[in-house]
Formats: sequence, C-alpha cells, structure tokens
Amino acid sequence: MTNPSNPPATGSNSNRVIIFDTTLRDGEQSPGATMTFEEKLEVADLLDAMGVDVIEAGFPIASDGDFEAVSAIAKRVKRASVAGLARAAIKDIDRCGEAVRHAVRPRIHTFISTSPLHMKYKLQKDPEEVLAMITAQCSRARNLVEDVEWSAEDGTRTEIDFLCRAVELAIKAGATTINIPDTVGYTVPEEYERIFRTVRERVPNSDKAIFSVHCHNDLGLAVANTLAGLNGGARQIECTINGIGERAGNAALEEVIMALRTRADVMPYVNNIETGMLTRASRLVSAVTSFPVQYNKAIVGRNAFAHESGIHQDGMLKNAQTYEIMTPESVGVSKTSLVMGKHSGRNAFRSKLKELGYELGENALQDAFNRFKDLADRKKIIYDEDIEALVDDEIGHAGERIKVEALTVIAGTMGPQMATLTLDIEGNHVTKQAVGNGPVDAIFNAIHALVPHTATLELYQVHAVTQGTDAQAEVSVRLSEAGKSVTAKGADPDTMVASARAYIAALNKLMVKRQKTKPEAMSGGATA
Repeated sequence: MTNPSNPPATGSNSNRVIIFDTTLRDGEQSPGATMTFEEKLEVADLLDAMGVDVIEAGFPIASDGDFEAVSAIAKRVKRASVAGLARAAIKDIDRCGEAVRHAVRPRIHTFISTSPLHMKYKLQKDPEEVLAMITAQCSRARNLVEDVEWSAEDGTRTEIDFLCRAVELAIKAGATTINIPDTVGYTVPEEYERIFRTVRERVPNSDKAIFSVHCHNDLGLAVANTLAGLNGGARQIECTINGIGERAGNAALEEVIMALRTRADVMPYVNNIETGMLTRASRLVSAVTSFPVQYNKAIVGRNAFAHESGIHQDGMLKNAQTYEIMTPESVGVSKTSLVMGKHSGRNAFRSKLKELGYELGENALQDAFNRFKDLADRKKIIYDEDIEALVDDEIGHAGERIKVEALTVIAGTMGPQMATLTLDIEGNHVTKQAVGNGPVDAIFNAIHALVPHTATLELYQVHAVTQGTDAQAEVSVRLSEAGKSVTAKGADPDTMVASARAYIAALNKLMVKRQKTKPEAMSGGATA
C-alpha cells in the first residue's frame, strides 16, 4: 500500500474519512439476516454511540416495516446522519425522503446501474436513457434533502468514459456524495484505486462531492479494495459490522477501522470510531441476525487474541507485541479474565459480567448467577463465551409469558422418540407428551400441542458455544406467520432444552407481533 498522494474529493487536504455503516440495509439483505424492528433500533443506537457518521437504516420503499424502522431510527439517532436507499424512481425517492426527514442530518442514497451488462439485461435501457434518469433522480432527491448520495451500481464494470459522464451529471444535479461500488466484488486494489483517480481527474466538478467506496467480498478483497479506494481519493467508507451482506458480504467495519489505526504510518486517515466498542457491536449483530462469527475472524473472532502454541505463549509472556499487533483492549476485549467455576462467588460473577460489558439489575443478576452455578456443576470449564451465552439467553427470555418449566426426552434407535414437556403459561403449568421423528421433532410437536399456532419453522440451527463434549448448545429458531418473521435463541448444556427454549422464545416474539394480551389467545391452554 503506497502513501496517498491525491487530495480528497472535497478539494481540501484533510484525511478525515466518513464511516458509512450499512449493516441495517445491505447487511440485512444477507439471506436469513432479517432483524426485528426492536433489534434494528438497538443496533442503530450502538452504531451512533460508537461514532458512525452515516447509518444507512434501510430501504423504505421495500415494505411498510422497513419504512417504519428507517423513520424511527431517523427520529431516534442523536449524532449520525441517517440514510435511506432509493432506486431511480420517483416513488422510491419520495418514500425515502419521507422516512429520513426527521433525522438530524437526513440523506437520500439513490442508485442506478451503469455497466453495459446491467443496462442491457437488468434495466433494458440505452446509455442516454440512463444518463437522463441520473439527472432526474438526483434532482428529485436534492429537492427533498440537502445531502444526496448517488451510486453507480456495478461501477467497477462500467466503461470509464461513461462513468465519468454519469458522475458529472449526478454532481451537477445535486449529488453531494458519489459512490463507485464494487457491487459484485470483481475489482482488485490497483484497479479500484485507478478508477477513483481517473474519475476525479477527468470529471470537472469532482471537487464538489465526496467520493465513496462500497466493496463486496466475493473474491475476499473487500477490505483491501476499500483501503485502495482511499488511496485513490475516496473519503467515505461503506461497510458493515462483521462484514455481513449479500453473497460473501461487505467490507467489515472492524477490519477497516483497525487496519487504519494499526497502520497509520502508511494510511494516515482519521475517523471518529470508538474502537473499544467494536467487539460489543460484533456480538450484538451476531446475536440479532443469528449469524455466528467465525473463530478466526480478524479483530472480533474468538481466536483473534488467543494463543495456544508454546512458542507463541513464550513470546507473549516476554512481550505481547511479539505476536499481537494491537491490544485486545483496543477493540473491547479484556486482556485478563477471571477463571470461573463452581467455587466462584456472586461478587466474582458480578465482576466477570462487568468485564464482559453487562450491567444487570439485582433480580436479573441473581437469576443469571443461579443458572451459572447450575452450569458450573455440569461443566468442567466455564469460558467467557459460556457466560455470555447464558446471560444473553437470560436477558432474551426475561418477561416472557410462556416459559419452559420441565422437559424429559426419550430417544434412541428403537423409537418412536418421545418428549414430555411442561410449560409455564402466565403461572399456569400445562404438560403434554408427544412423539416425533427424532427428539427435536417430538419436542416441537409437544409445544404445538400446548401452544397451537400456524407458524412455519424456517430455521433450526445448533452450534456449540465452546469446545468439548460438555459445551453449551446455542440454538437459533426462526418462525414465520402471516408474513411476519422472528428469530430467537436458547442456550443450555442440553441441546434438547436449548431447542425448546429457543422455540418458545420465538413464539413469545410472535405473540408480541400479533399484539395479543393473553398467551391463551395463541395456546388454547391445552393440558395432558
């Protein structure tokens, strides 16, 4: 990576970089990553607190739910600009303008395809028609808000002469930010840097706009291409937490930010991100999307600051810099940790929770502590991840109207598999026995008998929280009903118990969505 020589697109010599987070829009377009309204608000709050400059909150025209979420975030966020996405259509742009109008700094982000392939097959329009649409869409957006971003979809496969014409027209029509996205993850760093340099040099009014990078990871080059775009003069980075996004995902915010911080000697760009919140943001997005973070994921993966090799351990004991190019604390990971086990007391547990970023009330703390002690009696080693899963599960299930009270499962090769389940429905204990094609199917059949519903199971996913045969199981369940979809999680050393807790948690969420005041409205209160 060479030192940047071109000034930013604004014409100043500032190396200030705008961080544009699209976790709630492009990230949510990952298959299976849909978030609830409440989860979107929670993520937006954290992004704002972390110092993100622009939060792309959604695609308002896509659905009423998306419009409501973008509108609520626009009203809620205190510091960041709030953007909505809009196609090159009057209805899209007007709907987007309505959704973001209450933001401290509202932005309309509008786009159209510019590559020959997209224009011919996707748009079925000739280049001159597309240029006319660019002028119309940017003018329309600028009449609604002062901050307009225009994107050349599939920009890296666009002919450079046509790209320059399109950018010039977009700026002339009112665009204040120009995004040249690598929509399909096709480009390489040297080429991407050259695109930005060429466009900025050849477009006469390029100094009137800030240029932006938006890179997908289809070839594993999203972060490298993003940094190359900065060297080409871009001063806005579009990225997502954990790198989630369509197909192979987007450039990961945490990786870009820590690359800039760690290698400021060759990339002297500054931003407002509070890096100590990166791990917390990663865990939140992983939880609400039910997308686990790979263990060896850079910056926020479980093994990012773990050392097992004896040679590495020896070097770390002598000087941590021998094998760590950044400190764990710099990304929100505690360098030292208490070893938790069955002999640990309540104060030690409270201290560990604080170290992990949790502040619980007395009742919630006691409930979590009781579950921790039960887990410690059943498991030899308690890892930080065990405690996080336990507390997240406890928080996620707090206040539920329906709870798992008891579960017995009979399984084996002979069959049929059988489950006897007792639920607590607002203080009333009801029990049902059911059979199924496997123990999980039997459990879900028992739940259906006790809580009749029409929801469809769209996702059932199990993963171990830690290593070992005694690891806690974390189960994710997604249910859909009448066009509404919810995802919930359950954690327990017994996979069957975790499965029941996850399914019941999802039903509780559906009840909230249906605005029912009594569980019986869904369950019928069946008994056995």
